[in-house]
Amino acid sequence: MRLASSYFFTVRENLRDEDSTSGNLLTRAGMIKKSSSGVYMYLPLGLRVLETIEAIIREEMEAIGCQEVLMPALIQEEVYINSGRRENFGKDMFSLRDRYHKPYVLGPTHEEIFAEAAGMAIRSYKHLPCSIYQIQTKFRDEPRPRFGLIRVREFHMKDAYTFDRDIEGSDIAYQKMFDAYKKIFDRIGLDYRVVRADTGVMGGLLSEEFQAICPIGEDILVTEESSGYAANIEVAACPKPVAGETETERPYREVETPGQRTIEEVANFFNEDASKFVKSLVYEIDGEPHLLCLRGDRNICEGKVLRLLGANEMELAEPELVEKVTGAPLGFAGPINSDLPIVIDNEVSVMQNFITGANKEDVHFVDCNLADFKYIKQGDIREITEGELCENGAGPVKFARGIEVGNTFKLGTKYAEAMGLYFQDDDNQRKPVVMGSYGIGSGRCMAALVEQNNQDGKIIWPKQIAPIQVAIIIINMKNEEQVNLAEKLYKEFQKTELYTALDDRDERAGVKFNDHELIGSWCRITVGKRAGEGVVEVKFNDSDEKIELPVTEIRDYVLKEYTK
Repeated sequence: MRLASSYFFTVRENLRDEDSTSGNLLTRAGMIKKSSSGVYMYLPLGLRVLETIEAIIREEMEAIGCQEVLMPALIQEEVYINSGRRENFGKDMFSLRDRYHKPYVLGPTHEEIFAEAAGMAIRSYKHLPCSIYQIQTKFRDEPRPRFGLIRVREFHMKDAYTFDRDIEGSDIAYQKMFDAYKKIFDRIGLDYRVVRADTGVMGGLLSEEFQAICPIGEDILVTEESSGYAANIEVAACPKPVAGETETERPYREVETPGQRTIEEVANFFNEDASKFVKSLVYEIDGEPHLLCLRGDRNICEGKVLRLLGANEMELAEPELVEKVTGAPLGFAGPINSDLPIVIDNEVSVMQNFITGANKEDVHFVDCNLADFKYIKQGDIREITEGELCENGAGPVKFARGIEVGNTFKLGTKYAEAMGLYFQDDDNQRKPVVMGSYGIGSGRCMAALVEQNNQDGKIIWPKQIAPIQVAIIIINMKNEEQVNLAEKLYKEFQKTELYTALDDRDERAGVKFNDHELIGSWCRITVGKRAGEGVVEVKFNDSDEKIELPVTEIRDYVLKEYTK
């Protein structure tokens, strides 16, 4: 790659429309460019990084006998209707119609299509087990795309599927894929954790996530180090509530609370801790308003609510709907005298003489108790808090933030039954195939690497991922000795496995150095004033040290450093 005749540019200033370090640096480095909200171009160097990550994925998939295919991105909508998932995806699925008015969607995931493909080859137990994968573009209509490549509407993803005759065989296939995933993320160079997760719209028997540790990660990871416990906060079980000292239950009464809407305001008004309150939140769950009640100092865990109710979608009700169904504006909802279906958190079941909204503006009830209202469900519907006891009893939990870069699912027979994927066993009985599903977001891996590996406005790629592994910089393009020596080095390094660029641009040395620091070139070889002596300068991207070496030694020295 000769930079003077290549598509190559960088941006000097930080960008206003990028809200993450990775989005800002990748764009400034000329690797990606936002086309529209949540949609990005991959430019030459960015595409090199993406393809390097995907090459590692392909090598590890082939190592476990998983064959590559390519499925369509444009899929008939009825495929997802038949599997029962069209409703689950809802507005997240891009929809369109062809010229004959037949409905299509842009594939958000491909379980159904892979089940259809598997049915072409699987007829009996003799055709099992098998596994196939693809690297394909996926589409999801994210309501709030953000953080560069981390939360987007169009994204690159590797999805793999295993097919087995029984649960035991599926467990073996799952473990093989799980181990391959660990090798992939280790080779890419990510700092990650594996956590238990919600199966979500995928459904199935088990889900685990590979989470890249990162402060801007949207997922909260709950860990307990001594026992190795790790879970996404969406599935981390809260400890069983313990009742406090038994009180004499008093009849509830109204208290005027003018202008006191939030838990903090009401707590200050009554001079009580937030734990003495029950906050009531109106949610639309599968289109129907519900009242969710939990202790005043806790937060709702939507995933737990959906699992408890067997529901698909939920969102916080708009103020207009809250006032319509409670008779009061935001801040005054409560379970007593409410006509809404009520769901309470486990902690509420052991509370006595608590304070809650009265469904009247500027009014709260005090001395409320469980006997004062009826509820349809009780369960663990809140988020665990840092420092609470782990569900396994080993000790208090800690929190970290993560970017989900991979996931693995034991699907069981859900999709096989929905898509008619059956086989004849050795007793000539017709049985559904047992499936597993496995995904890696290659674009997210790229962003996560930058989030984890940057310093002072420059990317510090792991050497195996860097878009330029060796950058040969000519200080003075008018100096014939420098140009000739750089050309000689360039030809030598082109014979190695290291991707090499010759910076032959007519730019100042400072500009060239800044550009290669920004884009994260792993090794920088500077051909300058000592070219006539056959001496060059070497610097690596993870060190400030610069050393001078004879040109006769430079190739072997760099290769030795690369293989460390």
